[in-house]
Amino acid sequence: MLRNKRVVSFALSFVLLLGLVLIPNQFAFAEEVQTLTIVHVNDVHGRVEENAGSKELGFAKLKTKVDLLKEEDPNLLFLNAGDALHGTTIVNLTSGEQMVEIMNAMGFDAMTPGNHDFNYGYEQLMKLKGMAEFPILGANIVHEDSGDSDFDPYVIYTMDNGLKVGIFGLGTDETKYKSSPKNTEGIEFLDVVETGKEMVDELEDKADIIIALVHLGDDASSVNTSVKLANEVEGIDLIVDGHSHTLLPEGNLVNGTLIVQAESYTKNIGIVKMEITDGELTKATASLMPYEEAATLEADEEIVSMIAETKAVNDPIVSVVVGKTLVELDGVREHVRAGETNLGNLITDAMRISTGADVAFTNGGGIRASIDAGDITVNEVLTSFPFTNTLAVIDVTGAELKAAIEHGVKDFPAPAGQFPHVSGMKYTFDAGKPAGERVTEVVVGTEPLDMEKTYKLVTNDFVAIGGDGYTMFANKPFVGEGGLLSDVLMEYIEANPEINPAVEGRITAIPAPPAPAPEPEPAPAPAPKHIEYIVKPGDWLSKIGIKYGVDWKVLAEHNNLKNPDLIFPNQVIMIPQ
Repeated sequence: MLRNKRVVSFALSFVLLLGLVLIPNQFAFAEEVQTLTIVHVNDVHGRVEENAGSKELGFAKLKTKVDLLKEEDPNLLFLNAGDALHGTTIVNLTSGEQMVEIMNAMGFDAMTPGNHDFNYGYEQLMKLKGMAEFPILGANIVHEDSGDSDFDPYVIYTMDNGLKVGIFGLGTDETKYKSSPKNTEGIEFLDVVETGKEMVDELEDKADIIIALVHLGDDASSVNTSVKLANEVEGIDLIVDGHSHTLLPEGNLVNGTLIVQAESYTKNIGIVKMEITDGELTKATASLMPYEEAATLEADEEIVSMIAETKAVNDPIVSVVVGKTLVELDGVREHVRAGETNLGNLITDAMRISTGADVAFTNGGGIRASIDAGDITVNEVLTSFPFTNTLAVIDVTGAELKAAIEHGVKDFPAPAGQFPHVSGMKYTFDAGKPAGERVTEVVVGTEPLDMEKTYKLVTNDFVAIGGDGYTMFANKPFVGEGGLLSDVLMEYIEANPEINPAVEGRITAIPAPPAPAPEPEPAPAPAPKHIEYIVKPGDWLSKIGIKYGVDWKVLAEHNNLKNPDLIFPNQVIMIPQ
């Protein structure tokens, strides 16, 4: 695409120059400038309602802003970079169907599926795709046996100003273990770089602007990221990204490609303004409208009504109080993915007590929100544990349990979804050691871990079948099963109606030693001091040297004199000191 644009631009410049030479001052050629506005969100996770406490805008005011921007520039596309269909009670109770209805009313132009959009299962995702009035794009998501895809690879929009915009979608291969593996059985995620190159080749002669709508992220623990895509695929004008919940206030320019991401949960509205001059992209600026600014907008009445109708059906179920907590239950993403929290302890205690297992083990990525101190409602539990995961009990050896912990802490201190929360055991790891060699101590009950012994471990069925990379658990038969994670927690709270969980030292991280301070650079040698002497008539070099006690040869070398016998009046001679 860009190569063709440069050729066209050069040819057009030549024609204009020739015309000016042959027919001067008779014609003036105005540049044709076309505009394009992109509004983008990512990792909404079902947050359609405004939540001032969490600074989540919701969809009603988001719709208002999109409409206002469309009045300013009708050449506007509204894009969703995935993880939209699952995550809160209001959308989970209808398996994402009400979310799609609301998204249709919002006027989205395209979406790519995130890993959590597969959480209801592949068949349900296909149903949701069929309900959507916008394309769900997945160029690299194919069936393993046939190589065919149920997703459109790309879409081309012709804007009011005639601009053609090609958008292709890419999903993350981490979906294979960051949604339950059973949700993508028989599905393959092709290499994002090779697929990206194929899409650019397909679109460069069909579109003026090429946009990659991706759910890849830029986490250090991920391999196939949006940064890798930008570095290795030429010809993409804009990458609209999701997955890592990254805040990019002005975007990230990588190898000439602008990458944008708007954090998550509608905390920001992403806006990209583009100018295309004579067929070539000449300007692209990214910005975010934060919650504090957008909160003053009027809410769109249609969206408000749709949300209210959905809540009316759900409210009698989810507003029930199941118990009380004396302290806030910490489910902050950065905390549960990198350390022990009281909510992680609470859920693993509930899992272990529910099944009678020796130890409980769950991934921090499954904990999605905090719960405020005070009454605990069904809605709060379902928001914190929105996934439809059930308990699974498996037999593991001490060696397998240690390997699982090693896997869980391999990315520390970077937050990672596989970080393990535990009950019935505690562990210590040294962050200064290489990944795979970090765990220094594991205690089960009051006894050191026995590498040969078999333990009954309860986890969620996502982790039990290898989710989040826990391959050491995959293919093990379930020796026991339990209810939904959310139900198990509510049962535990109902049995203990006033709870006060704490961080107890179940997980100890020995921090890595600080990196050695760099060697200080040697101080620069002081500049030589000298006296400036102005040559007078009758001076010669040795006479000047005698006056200052410096040999004439030193003066000649210090002043780079090619002929020491030839100096002139008013010439400056530097006398070294």
